[in-house]
Amino acid sequence: MFRRRYRRVSRFDAELVRRSGHLPPTPADRGFQLLGRAANHRTLWFAIAALLIGKKGATRRAGLRGVAAIGFASLAASGVGKRLFPRRRPAAELLPIYRRMTKRPTSSSFPSGHAASAFAFASAVAMEHRGAAGAVLPLAAAVGYSRVHTGVHWPTDVVAGAAIGVGAAYATRHWWPHQNSLPDGPQRRDTAAELGDGEGLVLVVNPGAGSSGEAGEEVRKAWPRADVIEILPDVDVIAELTKKVENGTDNGEVRAIGAVGGDGTVACVAGVAVEHGLPLVLVPAGTLDHFARDVGIENLDEAQAATRAGSVVVCDAAEVEVASRSGDTERVVYVNTASLGGYPETVRLREKLQTRWSKWAAVLLATTRTLRTAKPMKITLNGHRRLVWMLFVGNGPYEPKGFGAARRPSLASGLLDVRYLRADLPYSRARFLLASLTGTLSTSHVYRHAEVPEVDVVLLDGNRRIALDGEVGPLGSRFSFRVREAALPVYVG
Repeated sequence: MFRRRYRRVSRFDAELVRRSGHLPPTPADRGFQLLGRAANHRTLWFAIAALLIGKKGATRRAGLRGVAAIGFASLAASGVGKRLFPRRRPAAELLPIYRRMTKRPTSSSFPSGHAASAFAFASAVAMEHRGAAGAVLPLAAAVGYSRVHTGVHWPTDVVAGAAIGVGAAYATRHWWPHQNSLPDGPQRRDTAAELGDGEGLVLVVNPGAGSSGEAGEEVRKAWPRADVIEILPDVDVIAELTKKVENGTDNGEVRAIGAVGGDGTVACVAGVAVEHGLPLVLVPAGTLDHFARDVGIENLDEAQAATRAGSVVVCDAAEVEVASRSGDTERVVYVNTASLGGYPETVRLREKLQTRWSKWAAVLLATTRTLRTAKPMKITLNGHRRLVWMLFVGNGPYEPKGFGAARRPSLASGLLDVRYLRADLPYSRARFLLASLTGTLSTSHVYRHAEVPEVDVVLLDGNRRIALDGEVGPLGSRFSFRVREAALPVYVG
């Protein structure tokens, strides 16, 4: 039965290739040869990914997801498929000489690795950015057909490769859930002051965050009557912002405050907004902009439109009271995540390495060194003794579960997302890594997760610094977390 079907497919493939060989010559023949060569070693797709990653927001996510999908597709097609299903390439004689590739591949014809990479990249891009997909999908189809047109693959090789590519793109959603433009959970909508040209608005601009240097000039154009405070080494931004909020500006009473920068800038400004009951304007200009992304603000234009309409989403804020062994206490508001353990040490080491390395190289080096030298923490968690490698406390439940938390369906749940990695079990770090890779973390004994309105953490082995929204926070031995429900209105269209 199988052999009969295989012979039938082979005859069908051969007939299609013969018909392709009888097509009259056109300038496209040379174009398909060049296109096939450009896609060798995924060079074409990596070049496009580099262009996409260079732009913030959905475009960057499209490029990154595309690269991840290519990795899965290459492994499945070349690492597995070609080894399991050896197949000869089409005979060169089936096509005229001017159509043939000068250097024919020698690996198995089934499946097409070129088609797998092409459709993996295009499908992944389509998940994040429809505009980019409109350009990439036809190019992927052209690459797939070029493999038949130049006689290096049978049609069914290309179809199988395309199917593998689409599957690889969807496989990325297992580790990296697809990000909708707006949260899909319940949201509390409200109204706030319509700011128009920025009267009553005070903006904090971080010139060192991502593209904020350019964004600073743009926000002055968007809100010409707004007061602007730049984060500089000799400026106490929080004190300056608080002074303006309490005493007003030259244009009168402050009706809203805003952050132009990354998550660290947003967290600082959000703390003042929560304490004074003011709505927050977000202009994402950092590296990742987690909070702005989860709220649904992608750029300056969206932020400006929301302030003109006076439309807000009411969000929760998380707060941690940090107490040291000397008796000093400090309350800090954060909007995304807090963590104890390896992450704060990684942040501190990254800051040192950035004086000699690029930011991303510094992150990679710092993470590698920290994991190699990490030591477990002895803590009590709500009164229960625990030995952990790291602890994560998110402002609201994150998806997916595990330490690859990516997004929040709702920003008004009234809950904290508490996760920790146990250190009291043999080979816990290796088991954690294996469970993360296989998607079985929710059933692993080394990982624990809970969603609660408050949590109290006491360190039993000295003081440690807490990391808040990607920045190093205060030093302490006791950390009391709670939710400030519906405390932060954010302008969203």
